[in-house]
Amino acid sequence: MAHKLRVNGIVEESVADGPGLRYVVFTQGCPHNCRGCHNPETHDPAGGYDLRVDDICVAFTENPLLSGITFSGGEPFLQPEPLCLLAEYAHRLHRNVITYSGFTFERLLLQAETNPFVGRLLDLTDVLIDGPYIEARRDLELPFRGSANQRMLTRADRDALRRRESPSFSPAARVFTPSAHI
Repeated sequence: MAHKLRVNGIVEESVADGPGLRYVVFTQGCPHNCRGCHNPETHDPAGGYDLRVDDICVAFTENPLLSGITFSGGEPFLQPEPLCLLAEYAHRLHRNVITYSGFTFERLLLQAETNPFVGRLLDLTDVLIDGPYIEARRDLELPFRGSANQRMLTRADRDALRRRESPSFSPAARVFTPSAHI
């Protein structure tokens, strides 16, 4: 049986959802209901439509100029299994993976204890942008984020958070450049 993903839509070329030219998958369904959300039409899990993962892979392959794929939403971690397949495919093509989540990284680690696909998607994600959108902390100057509480976490950042190596570590203050972090 083919794996399916519930989506709100696809943007085949975006420069707003991560560095470089990106293929963006907007997943359907989100429990966060952030006030001022940029994509409120993605909240209802019964909304949107189903796409076969294989069909998304074919469409992603058609543009050789893409830097990578971005999973946005909605809440991508509500559908980690099909997104793992897409992320694995992107990596086979030597493309990077960015995943947005309204959950914090720490909360996702807890979810991974009971859902191995959440942990696998975290492992396959090159850059995680975590945390809910908080309208009172809106900041249009932040690259690829909407509010100041959201963090842009590379693999190295997430490893450091797992180890808690540095109590002064502040991933929110990091400057993100594609060549340095992906």
